[in-house]
Amino acid sequence: MVSRRPHTPGEKPIYLPIPMPRSPLEKTPHKTCNGELSITCRNRHCPKCQGNVRSKWLAAREAELLPVPYFHIVFTLPHELSALVLQNKRVLYDLLFRASAATLLELAGDPKHLGADIGLLSVLHTWGQNLQHHPHVHCVVPAGGIGPDGGWVASPQRFFLPVGAISRVFRGKFAASLKQLLQQGKLQFHGSLQDLARPECFHRFLRQLFRKNWVVYVKPPFGGAEHVLHYLARYTHRVAISNHRLVAFKDDRVSFRWKDYAHGNKQKVMTVSADEFLRRFLIHVLPKGLVRIRHFGLFANRRRTVMLTRCFALLGVESCPTEPAITTHLRCPACDGPMIVVERMTTCQLYFRLSPTRSDQQKCNIDSS
Repeated sequence: MVSRRPHTPGEKPIYLPIPMPRSPLEKTPHKTCNGELSITCRNRHCPKCQGNVRSKWLAAREAELLPVPYFHIVFTLPHELSALVLQNKRVLYDLLFRASAATLLELAGDPKHLGADIGLLSVLHTWGQNLQHHPHVHCVVPAGGIGPDGGWVASPQRFFLPVGAISRVFRGKFAASLKQLLQQGKLQFHGSLQDLARPECFHRFLRQLFRKNWVVYVKPPFGGAEHVLHYLARYTHRVAISNHRLVAFKDDRVSFRWKDYAHGNKQKVMTVSADEFLRRFLIHVLPKGLVRIRHFGLFANRRRTVMLTRCFALLGVESCPTEPAITTHLRCPACDGPMIVVERMTTCQLYFRLSPTRSDQQKCNIDSS
């Protein structure tokens, strides 16, 4: 199904993998007419094309896990910023990454808290269970870092950093960067937000945000490296909605399951019009080239290899191989052995490859009696 939302000349239309009308429960049409050969659209917003990519990414990350507990920290933007973020996705999603990472690096480096240089992995999510806009960043942080003397500094097992301090510093850094972006003319204001283009209105808007407590959630630490991998598999390479949550598509209305966190995590079914479903899905389509999984601090790309080797040495553990074994979800249905991709075909090539040729049709029409 093609998006009904009008798009600008430079923007590519998004094709959504929602169930087709002929079958309310039919999943994304990624198989050929014979039901055997699987094809992929290779779009990172597709709910069916992320499994193999996620498996390879996790295999690469396995070699980088330190033998220490890990903390999970979630930074969430206030709802009042949602409209502004949607009009400035690339700029403000990048700011969300930078402000959250800078907050953790600054507080962890403070001698009053941990007093160490840490590393972290950040994953951007923009949705809630009901597909409404809910931008937040999941940060996975090892419980410790490298101290000023070059040794390993371990954090308390049940405590990493004070949540109140994290929230206040994050709010201050994000608001200060918003002011800078306004002064540099990098923010866009359209529709109902046009008044915010005036500095006095924008500063009044920021003052209102400062009166709110920004939500930062610190979950208990993981048990070990194997728990980290299992948890990361749930958060990396996810899309706004997976196919198993789609219930029905009938009378131009889409029904899907969602978890109501406000009422005891109850499983419910929500039914919306097809246009509303498309609108909710499309607001989570990221700008082209925006990286949604990033590393900071000790795990920053430019020094990750060197610092990981040093961390393993400080912890008295041999580092894992730099080239982990590649895993894949592509298995042979007959022998369950690994399958290798030998050719990639477009939809048109696949259609003509499977269509019977003229000579085959003529042979079928020969009366052999």
